[in-house]
Amino acid sequence: MERLLEIKELRTYFYLRHATVRAVDGVSFWMAPAEMVGLVGESGSGKSVTALSILRLIQPPGRIVSGQVVFQGRDLLTLTEAEMGALRGQAISMVFQNPRSCLNPVIRVGAQIARVHRVHRKSSAREAMARTLEYLRLVQIPDPERVMNRYPHQLSGGMCQRAMIAMALICDPALVIADEPTTGLDVTVQGQILELMRALRKQTNAAQLLITHDLGVVAETCDRIVVMYGGKVVEAGTVEEVFRNPLHPYTAALLKSVPDINKDFRTTTIPGSVPDPRNFPRGCRFHPRCSGCMDICRTEEPDIIECQDGRQVACHLLARRG
Repeated sequence: MERLLEIKELRTYFYLRHATVRAVDGVSFWMAPAEMVGLVGESGSGKSVTALSILRLIQPPGRIVSGQVVFQGRDLLTLTEAEMGALRGQAISMVFQNPRSCLNPVIRVGAQIARVHRVHRKSSAREAMARTLEYLRLVQIPDPERVMNRYPHQLSGGMCQRAMIAMALICDPALVIADEPTTGLDVTVQGQILELMRALRKQTNAAQLLITHDLGVVAETCDRIVVMYGGKVVEAGTVEEVFRNPLHPYTAALLKSVPDINKDFRTTTIPGSVPDPRNFPRGCRFHPRCSGCMDICRTEEPDIIECQDGRQVACHLLARRG
């Protein structure tokens, strides 16, 4: 299968005065063109840092230590800052968690979106504004002419997020990264935004990397799922395969923590907490919370196993089953 994005053994560390935080510690996964992939895991698993590393937006004391981020055949970690600047917002764009914090409060929304097109496509002011109006309509903003002339504080959270999505799509990127795009929005608006993103993928053919902790969202919107824990990928595969038959104990525990309508919405919590990235446990990082823990899990870190169906799993239990 053709690969639009391939991440290989990516490591991003934060160097503090008395400790090193290994936020992303050997992450590998890939995406195909026009595919929607869900990157999931508890808070602190390294999802957002992985996304920022793809775009090389890590700030000191953080640093991308090693690995490759191959996008359309080029390793982004070898590009100059000028080359990355030309890529961001054009070939790869990002929708962040809090749209209000990403929009300039003293510039009208339409001008901010149009500027992205003018910078990357060298368009005229008139052409950029016409394109902005087109994309505000595309993201289903009512009365887009009025919204273009509004400031961010004059719009609701859902409207700001739609404006951010329009900004992300205006240069027809090949990949859109959405980091918890519905955080802080009410349930009804969350559903509207997710349905919009699903519809836009069909219209624009852009691949989408959706970062979330909500497995229900992944089940409804994504083609494949990548599960992270403790800065590493523990399982990856199609949504159908992983949800039907999770192979890693952490994936199985995550699925059991989702309320089940057939079981009176009862859930099973995962004991313990996400490990401290300054001091990961020896061996498998999930072993202190795993009911199937073996002696080898406490001493040896499992390798990623490639299954016949293309599934990837890092677990000693699977290796023992052969």
